[in-house]
Amino acid sequence: MKNLKYLVLGTLFGIILTKSEVVSWFRIQEMFRFQAFHMYGVIGSAIVMGMVSIQLIKRYHLRTLNGEEIQLADKQFSPGVWIGGFLFGLGWALTGACPGPLFAQLGSGVPTAAVMILAALAGTWTYSALRERLP
Repeated sequence: MKNLKYLVLGTLFGIILTKSEVVSWFRIQEMFRFQAFHMYGVIGSAIVMGMVSIQLIKRYHLRTLNGEEIQLADKQFSPGVWIGGFLFGLGWALTGACPGPLFAQLGSGVPTAAVMILAALAGTWTYSALRERLP
């Protein structure tokens, strides 16, 4: 019962992703072919919202839903970010989905999303197995 709030928030997030068409393979292909601004606008507004949210969290010392203090740790840059970003973008371009909307795609009736979910899980497992040896 305590996780009900996360189920509700996740469901709302899936509805928003579907209604805004960011789970649409066609919208994603338009973005990678530079044919439409739609996805760039959504991603750009998400970046701005994230920046504003982080500043509000820092300024007002906001807490989680459980009342815990939010810790924002500084991150070190790693050259592996370029490799990971390239692989992520390549997978996104080829499949028409990043990991966020995969479950929304599956829920909206795209059966091939199940294959992409399995591939994402395999990639995550592979990364965890090789993480110590990666740059």
